[in-house]
Formats: sequence, structure tokens, C-alpha cells
Amino acid sequence: MEKETKQDQNDQEQLEQDKKEQPLSFTSKIVTIGIVGGVFWGLIGYLTYLFKFTKVPPSLILSPWALGEWKNEQLGQWIGILAMGLVSILVAFVYKVTLVKINNMLAGLGYGLVLWVIVFYLLNPMFPELPSIMKLDKNTMVTTICLYLLYGVFIGYSISFEYHENQQASTSYSNK
Repeated sequence: MEKETKQDQNDQEQLEQDKKEQPLSFTSKIVTIGIVGGVFWGLIGYLTYLFKFTKVPPSLILSPWALGEWKNEQLGQWIGILAMGLVSILVAFVYKVTLVKINNMLAGLGYGLVLWVIVFYLLNPMFPELPSIMKLDKNTMVTTICLYLLYGVFIGYSISFEYHENQQASTSYSNK
């Protein structure tokens, strides 16, 4: 009797091991790419701020709201990085809607450059702590442009890769 119970347990464990995990949906992957991209590149941006490569801190994203002086301290920087992760979800979905079918790095580079122009030119009045382009030093400009280019490549290439993988998987299923 005891052997049968152990055998049943082993069979049950074997069945659980044989189950395949359901892959994430394309939408879930976009959300994940957005969060990871925003947090990762926000951390890199924070490091460049700490090492004085740029004068633009991650807490800049919080500056439109009067939240007090804590937003300029370390806690504000970490919350700013998390906020970048959340905003990056929207950025990832905009890429999906506009450029997902382009599967090369240039689309991501262009997207990153467009994002930089949007933030530093168009949204500049929304961020009172962000100096105008003419008042930014060269190190800040070069560093932020490079960060936005790399962020754009990360978002763009990751989403396009997933899209094309899904397309190949669906065509291989239809051929069977």
C-alpha cells in the first residue's frame, strides 16, 4: 500500500514536470520590456548623474509636481527611477503601435533620438528644473543623447525581436 502511494506521488510529480509553461503574451512581454528598459536605463542615468557626466537626475521626472525637497534627495532619485519604469511601459506601447515591424537597430536609434527631442525640447517647459538646451553643458547633452539612443535601441530591438519571433512561430504552426 505504501509503495502504491509513493508511486502515485512520483507519477504526479512526473506529470507536473512534463507540463510546459505557458509563454507570456506579446502584451505582457511589451510591459516587461518597458519596465526593465525604464528601470535599467534609469539606473544607468543615475550612475552618470552620480559621476557628474550629466546634470539631469532621475528625479527630474517628478519635478512637474510640488512634492517637497525629498524628491531631490536619494529617495527621490529611486522613486524617479521607478517612475521611469512606469512611463516606459507607455513608451514601449507607442513603439509597438508605430515601429514594431521594422526589425533593425536604426529604428530604435531613431526612436531614442525622437524621445530625446520630445523630452528636452517639447516637454522642457513642463520640467522647471531642466535648463533649456542652450544652457546645458556639452557633457550633459552628449550623455543624455547617448542614454536615449541606447534606451531606444533596447526598447525597439526587444519589441521588434519578440514581434518577429511571434510571426515566425505562428507561420510555422500554420505550415504543420
